Amino acid sequence: MRTDFETITPERVDEHVLLLWFDRPHRANAMNTQMGLDLRALFQDLYVDQEGLRCVVVTGRGEKAFSAGGDLKDRDGMTDAQWQHQHAIYEQMVRHMRDCPIPIIGAVNGAAYGGGCEFALSCDFLYAARTARFALTEITLGIMPGACGTINLPHAVGERRAREIIYTGAPFSAEDALAWGLVNRVCEPDQLLDETLATARRIAQNAPISVRQAKKSMAVSTQVDRATGYMFELEAYNRMVPTEDRLEGVRAFNEKRRPEFKGR
Repeated sequence: MRTDFETITPERVDEHVLLLWFDRPHRANAMNTQMGLDLRALFQDLYVDQEGLRCVVVTGRGEKAFSAGGDLKDRDGMTDAQWQHQHAIYEQMVRHMRDCPIPIIGAVNGAAYGGGCEFALSCDFLYAARTARFALTEITLGIMPGACGTINLPHAVGERRAREIIYTGAPFSAEDALAWGLVNRVCEPDQLLDETLATARRIAQNAPISVRQAKKSMAVSTQVDRATGYMFELEAYNRMVPTEDRLEGVRAFNEKRRPEFKGR
């Protein structure tokens, strides 16, 4: 996996856990074209080869921002063609992120606005610092969410709440995000990474094929009717029956020890 990125910093904190930093703190970790290219490359690489990784945690460098979304200073004066060219890169990045077989946890340390909020919504789930703030501000700028925001937000908070959030563009707190179902846990700022990484490590202890298959099954089942979703779930389930990890899990349970999963 590449590590020579300009705008993001992947840090392997454990054998199976990757900590990914948005690394433009001088611009509130806003996304310029290069960040879109960097994120696209990272998630494309993880789709092809997970290199033993079993969980990814994403956070923002600095204390103020997870990501402020698209870099509006960078976008100022763009032609229509330049804007659409940049957005096409973001579209590909979102698709590669959605296809990533590894669970992605967002550790929202500060402002997650616009595209930063949409990126957070594309994570499997979120922990947030008590000081974090969220908003989908695109409509206040004459555009609209274009990175799965209108798809992922209604699934997270319900359709009526999502309409209010998107139509107003108004910011809301981490406590609101918790109450509405957008985040799973609110943490004290100095505990956010520790708590998120603890959950990532717990996930990484589990059978990686099982986690990947469960993630794939949920991605499909939430988009189709229940009967079709169940058919896909059974296909995903049967993929694990002949694995070494299934044998190891049952053996470890009966021997009253922690299993040692190999991803085989």
